Amino acid sequence: MTDHPHGEQGAADAPHTEVWHGRASNRMQWLLATIGAACLALGIQLAVDSTWTSGIAALAMSVVGCIAAGLLVLFGTLAFVHVAVKVDKECLEVRCGHMGVPRRRIPLSHITGADFAPRVTPRQWGGWGYRWRPDQGTAVVVRRGEGLVLLLGDGHTFTITVDNAEAAVRVIRDRLRIAATGRTR
Repeated sequence: MTDHPHGEQGAADAPHTEVWHGRASNRMQWLLATIGAACLALGIQLAVDSTWTSGIAALAMSVVGCIAAGLLVLFGTLAFVHVAVKVDKECLEVRCGHMGVPRRRIPLSHITGADFAPRVTPRQWGGWGYRWRPDQGTAVVVRRGEGLVLLLGDGHTFTITVDNAEAAVRVIRDRLRIAATGRTR
């Protein structure tokens, strides 16, 4: 989203390292997280204050099922409420959610190209989250909209939904061009 130059401005010997930061978020997933929390609360409520007379096995299955479903939905959605992308002179780093997990770090030497995708949808990838499709590659999809498509040296692609993806493409292409001219000297 913004370019942040580091180092002292105007100093002739100051290192000129720029870091690009991008981010995307999805407010809709907070609704899903609330549903997960409700399932978790229902499981706890059943475990603590149960008046079931139909047997302990049915109660245990209900409690375990509600708690498991609640945790899965809650943590699965909170991990992909937002994505943060950082491009520096050495690598591209993608962090998901509040804890930054899952995280993927791709050295720029492994990237052969970058393209802008004007419309990436969860439907294309089979939903929100960290996705893999054999015909499309890997993606981190947190919302519908613009995205960044990385072409990797192993022939795979990596797509990330991020705001201001066109700026990310420019920065990555510039870094790849600088690295290519630096290697040929």
